[in-house]
Amino acid sequence: MDWDTRRPPGTSVASTHQGPLSPVLSMRLPCARALAIVLSLLSATLAASYRQHKEIIGEDFMEDFNVEGIPDPTHGRVTYVNKATAQRSNLTYATKTRFILRADSESVVKRGERGRQSVRVRSKDSYRRHVAVFDIRHMPEGCGTWPAVWEVGDNWPHGGEIDILEGVNNIGPNAATLHTGANCAMDANRSGQKGEQAKNNDCDVSAGRSNLGCSVRMRDARSYGTPFNKAGGGYYAVERASNHIKVWFWTRSAANVPASVKSGAKTVDPDTWGTPDAYFPGGQNCDIDKKFGPQHIIINLTFCGDWAGNANAYGAAGCPRTCIDFVDNNPQEFKNAYFDIASLRTYIP
Repeated sequence: MDWDTRRPPGTSVASTHQGPLSPVLSMRLPCARALAIVLSLLSATLAASYRQHKEIIGEDFMEDFNVEGIPDPTHGRVTYVNKATAQRSNLTYATKTRFILRADSESVVKRGERGRQSVRVRSKDSYRRHVAVFDIRHMPEGCGTWPAVWEVGDNWPHGGEIDILEGVNNIGPNAATLHTGANCAMDANRSGQKGEQAKNNDCDVSAGRSNLGCSVRMRDARSYGTPFNKAGGGYYAVERASNHIKVWFWTRSAANVPASVKSGAKTVDPDTWGTPDAYFPGGQNCDIDKKFGPQHIIINLTFCGDWAGNANAYGAAGCPRTCIDFVDNNPQEFKNAYFDIASLRTYIP
């Protein structure tokens, strides 16, 4: 019989226990407290959906990323240099609190050269289900530029690609985009995001034209280029789960930056971060786990190429002459073509 039912009729619980507690109650209260503590800890564990895997700050980038001196797969007017050249030419360097990745802003590109010197780095680790949070102070800006922060599988496009921050010729806002192999499409009428969906909702690189992918454009002009830099940069986060991919952006001074994002918490729960800017749900039309393999994080800056150098894209930005001519002959225009990254934190389930 429960102790509460043993009080005399017409009396309250308080009136029957003014004196010392009964032995049964004395035994049960510590047990109840212990149970409450266990439930509280369990609730906290369940709420913290992801635990920190890596905290990459400043000089850590040199250890956790490889510099890729490779031909540009997007056919840009760029020479991606190796690590030794990047460091010798001061195109990439780090302090205890920042990582810089930039293009050459001193030399005219000579005839016969592949293009303006720049840097592309790729994470040594790869990720399936995960969260990545980027604290970026400054991003490249200017005509001819094509900066990107993204994730990609080894067997492109079948391993998938997630573009977190990408654009060309200083035209914003940012667009988050997926690129996949066949049989991955998004619902054109989906809700659950703040951004604006592009007309193309088929993520297959072979669908439509020019490897468009399926894209969501953010509504905040400060998510890209010069407005981003004038705002002091901000935070980007991506969550890849089994049933969705989400991307968030917050300006540095925004009141709604989650505390776990701003502080670099050891655990994060993206469900508490509010509506994402871009939401790509999985399901019948796109099996996320099948269409996206292990992903490496890539940060790079190229010029011109398939997108930035497209005559329509370059002309729409009001940029002078042709993209290649501008990039080759105006090194001074690329003094602001650099990433200044405060940190990258990755989380796994």
